[in-house]
Amino acid sequence: MSNYKYLILRRISQITLLVLYFGANAYGWKMLAGNLSSSTILGTIPLSDPFALLQMLAAGASVGATALVGGLVIVFFYGLIGGRAFCSWVCPVNMVTDAANWLRRKLYIDKIERKIWVSRNLRYYLIILALIVSFVSGLAAFEVISPITILNRGVIFGFGAGAGLLVAIFFFDLFVLKNGWCGHICPLGGVHSIIGKYNLFRVKHNSDNCTLCMKCKDICPEVQVLDMIGKRSDFVAKQECTNCGRCVDVCNDDALGFNIRNYMKNNQEVTDENVN
Repeated sequence: MSNYKYLILRRISQITLLVLYFGANAYGWKMLAGNLSSSTILGTIPLSDPFALLQMLAAGASVGATALVGGLVIVFFYGLIGGRAFCSWVCPVNMVTDAANWLRRKLYIDKIERKIWVSRNLRYYLIILALIVSFVSGLAAFEVISPITILNRGVIFGFGAGAGLLVAIFFFDLFVLKNGWCGHICPLGGVHSIIGKYNLFRVKHNSDNCTLCMKCKDICPEVQVLDMIGKRSDFVAKQECTNCGRCVDVCNDDALGFNIRNYMKNNQEVTDENVN
């Protein structure tokens, strides 16, 4: 059970959100109404996808004050606390890609030598591309084809032809590129990486407990963020960490856990080192 604690919590979070969105449409529930692009909590607190807002502004659409406030709420929350947690605790496509990568491990597909390489920076270039296409076309470009929107609205209103894109992502992650969609391509993941670059809630590594089993690196969808393993005790510093807790779940050494990053302490340590 302990090896799946954060996985279970993430699934509860993702499924609960989908149920609430469905219930708002089907039964008029007010707890969480709308969709992942634009929602309200209890009919009062607005929530807006910052990336969708940027695309709308680039497309020349007028954006209301409520939507802008909703975007600021999201930026404040993930910027201060959540980091890139949207990708692992909220986004429903994460369940699709997790299923693909679980099956990938079971079928030992990772053991097959492959020549495919895709830069993890691709998602950042796609942010820029989406904004350019939005500006030229007058449409929120990524929202038109977003698998996140397709899955979210599919649960609420029913699936159509867009479900084929979700199937394609599943097989892409399964057979083509490990953690391909979430770890390399999704521009919304890139946006949340930027938003949460300095968030306080992080995974911390205790090198004194670590036995270098490397289970954390085997399971991590953004393995580059665990660059301190085998080197030092430190917080995850790279912004792409999704705070999913996979590494914490599989660590039997009690070497990894969530904690609050102390910037003042870190800055003082750097200053002391420079003085010495």
